Amino acid sequence: MQMQTTIVKWGNSRGIRLPKILLDSMNLSDNDTVELRTENDCIIIKKSTRERLTIEKLFEHWDGGRPEPYNWGELDAPVGRELL
Repeated sequence: MQMQTTIVKWGNSRGIRLPKILLDSMNLSDNDTVELRTENDCIIIKKSTRERLTIEKLFEHWDGGRPEPYNWGELDAPVGRELL
């Protein structure tokens, strides 16, 4: 499928309108997340397959405990070109 559209100003960005027939053919709808990449002289738009993370998903394996304190080592000795 090949179509033409126009780049339009949208705030400080630019946008294009995607025809409904194109969106339907790719099973895309409002508020779907897409991934953009360039390849040669093309812009490729692909439906995102990444799972949206929820707070529940982020902490599903957390047992509620606190992590071990971090050992900062010898904090008094300079290790580089720090300004003292």
